[in-house]
Amino acid sequence: MNPHIRDVKVPSDWDRRGLPGWAYHSPALLELEKEHIFRNHWQIVGHISDVPNAGDYLTMDVVGERALIVRGKDGVVRAFHNICRHRGSRVVADNQGTCKNALVCPFHGWVYNLDGTLRGAARPGSFPELDKAEFGLTPLELEIWMGLIFVRFRKGPQPSVAELLKPFEAELGHYGIADMEPSYGIWTQTSPVNWKSVRDVDNEGYHVAMAHPALQDLYGSTYFDEPFVKGVSRSFATYNPHAGRRWSVKNYVNIAPEPAHLPEKLKKAWVYYGLFPNAVISVMPESVQFYQEFPLSTGETLLRGAIYKYRDETREQAAARYLSFRIDRETMSEDVQLSVWSNESMLSEAFAGFYLSDLEYGVRTHHDHLRAQIPVLDLETAPDEKEMAGLNEALRSRG
Repeated sequence: MNPHIRDVKVPSDWDRRGLPGWAYHSPALLELEKEHIFRNHWQIVGHISDVPNAGDYLTMDVVGERALIVRGKDGVVRAFHNICRHRGSRVVADNQGTCKNALVCPFHGWVYNLDGTLRGAARPGSFPELDKAEFGLTPLELEIWMGLIFVRFRKGPQPSVAELLKPFEAELGHYGIADMEPSYGIWTQTSPVNWKSVRDVDNEGYHVAMAHPALQDLYGSTYFDEPFVKGVSRSFATYNPHAGRRWSVKNYVNIAPEPAHLPEKLKKAWVYYGLFPNAVISVMPESVQFYQEFPLSTGETLLRGAIYKYRDETREQAAARYLSFRIDRETMSEDVQLSVWSNESMLSEAFAGFYLSDLEYGVRTHHDHLRAQIPVLDLETAPDEKEMAGLNEALRSRG
């Protein structure tokens, strides 16, 4: 067994089915996914370096929820629903920015302190006396792990982020992620597919040799995936001995430094850590990034992520980071096309369902995690849209 692989086994008789095709275009299922998958599992919003000073804020709008991250005057990073307690307006309209001393709702001018308490309503005489805490911003569950900011919109089945990622804590600890800073800022784009099609492509490396020339050149002969176990997965690769047929790869492997703070096995490694249901933390010798996807509809997905660099970055690290970004950008474009082709087939009566390779257990185990939360996904035939929620609840109650 490869010494990097955790002690996990894939049964020889494992079920090779993926999710049924109907699951990729059902509006009723999408509502169940929002409820049971996205709102009650941890989501990455950003990094503490995105809000370095008092009054700095960061927002994220996903699955009908609005998160607001703000650093207080006391230096504490807090999370709230970005919802004014008066009429429900956004308290902050921009994706990222700074407010000097307070958060001021742009609708009627209610003012909130940076710790979320209400400072005062506009024309206070028109209201009864308002309790500053009771009418403060509604807090969100927040956890900061290695500098990454996680929120959860509703208490869910997962333990803390630290407990979830405990299997990778020692390995990721070498990178000093908490001390990094933003490089290109948080990016977003949309893709015309169901969110699960994005994750299906990303959860296996079986397609790398055929579909990703740059990645195949960089690390194709060494790449391997691990299955999802208790909400987390891992994929690992080191540079090919003779990498360099492509311009970006050739220059990357020649320029990329071998950081002294990394152990030997990580000096030339790209590692991807999956966090159910929709996020990946990716580390390279010169940078760290996260990326994730959120459903906008059954057929459109929001892609979101950011790259972080070392504060004392050398010229060589900066050049390597640029080249790895080029490789990643090319790979992402290829993956978007693959997800479109796969997603299109879900509407065809000719599609007989997935039949997965032994190398695609990342896909299968991710689907198993989805089935555990939404048991109607075990049904090969789509339930009636109006009855799906009730049926799913009945199946959940059976345990």
